[in-house]
Amino acid sequence: MDRMFHQKVTKFISEYDLLKKGSTVVVGVSGGPDSLALLHFLYTQRQAWKLRLVVAHVDHMFRGKESEQEMYFVEEICNRYRIPFEGKRIDVSAYQVEVGVGGQVAARECRYAFFHEVMHKHNADFLALGHHGDDQIETILMRLVRGSTLEGISGMKKKRPFETGYLIRPFLSVTKAEIYAYCEMNNVIHCEDPSNKKEVYTRNRFRKWILPHLQEENPAVHERFMQFSQSLAEDDEYLRMLTVEKMSEVIIRHERDEIAITILPFESLSMPLQRRGIQLILNYLYGNKLTDVSSIHINQILALLRSSNPSGKLNLPNGLTVQRSYSTCIFTFRQKKGKEYQEILSLEGIIHIGNDSTILSSLHTIIPSITNHQYSFLCDLKDISLPLMVRSRKNGDKMTLKGMKGSKKIKDIFIDCKIPKEARDTWPVVVDAKGTIIWLPGVKKSSFEAKEQEVESYLLLQYFSNDTSRRTNDEARY
Repeated sequence: MDRMFHQKVTKFISEYDLLKKGSTVVVGVSGGPDSLALLHFLYTQRQAWKLRLVVAHVDHMFRGKESEQEMYFVEEICNRYRIPFEGKRIDVSAYQVEVGVGGQVAARECRYAFFHEVMHKHNADFLALGHHGDDQIETILMRLVRGSTLEGISGMKKKRPFETGYLIRPFLSVTKAEIYAYCEMNNVIHCEDPSNKKEVYTRNRFRKWILPHLQEENPAVHERFMQFSQSLAEDDEYLRMLTVEKMSEVIIRHERDEIAITILPFESLSMPLQRRGIQLILNYLYGNKLTDVSSIHINQILALLRSSNPSGKLNLPNGLTVQRSYSTCIFTFRQKKGKEYQEILSLEGIIHIGNDSTILSSLHTIIPSITNHQYSFLCDLKDISLPLMVRSRKNGDKMTLKGMKGSKKIKDIFIDCKIPKEARDTWPVVVDAKGTIIWLPGVKKSSFEAKEQEVESYLLLQYFSNDTSRRTNDEARY
């Protein structure tokens, strides 16, 4: 049995290129049979593969003294093996309250954050975890029932990039029963976490009530699921590469906590690529954070993009918002709040609006050369009352537009020119000393714009912005 186990795992590692000779491997060890069997297996192979092993253990502090003793137990094994031990006690319950997530999600985030630290500390090539074939079946079934993407349904990845190297799961080719047998044959003493039997957790219910029936139907069911997972993973990788290529034509802004897309080219993609495009964005923004995002959320996002309503907003898990405004859709973790402001603009001055916009003023005795009329405003200095002010909009704001009799509400101008809702409260409004609005930068010009005639002094205002939400369509030009 031990020989068969060794051959099966070694073949799996070789077939999927999970390890390299001479590597530093961090082994995530909980104290349970799976991770301790993995540690023992790698320890027995350390000389043949020239491996440097490091153990990382997290006490989540869910079980008081019991879990603390498990940490000392794992440390003692490492001392016996003469393997470096990295252990940490983390108050996961406190973290759970702080960030507002479930216990299992909080535990995973804390655990992986520690793995991150250990990988960097030892400049490790691999993080090895003890997930096995039964875990894979449970994961696939849970995601199917919950509603997941093709990537999710393909299950846990055998190997994926992680920090300084890769996260690997060498035991996906074996079952829980085979691991128990391996532990017994090699005298691998281990702990049992009582929470693994609590049916309050979905995974435990699948483990107790569903998996035994599948194994009864086919004792090699984990191999069938492994083949299923591999087939889906290969298809998914091809489609992922195609999606990345197509989405490069759709994404107009790509930052760490925010991505913006244009809707029209996105809608030209086939539905499978649209779904994958949304998943690609979510994967990037969420990173390694475990979330409750599912196919339901992707359907909601697609419905928002297809809606006849030009604006709308969705709130996704962990504070991510999806904001549609006319031809643009923004996925962001940033909490944008309108803030009132008012500043005097001198005749030869500059005003910075937030971190991305600027208004510059200058005096001229002749009509200056203007290259960008949409973002420039020229007026006769005698026609306006000084000083000029740049402020945020106010309720009831109106302006008299160039070439138009009467006035029009700023609110209606923003709607007509399709200015995003989230940008309106902070959009600059230029007024003179009497409170008359003379210019909405980049949107509309007032009747105070200079006529083509000689005057004593011209005032030129120029607007510069790095924020794409402040760039209006050609139809808004005046």
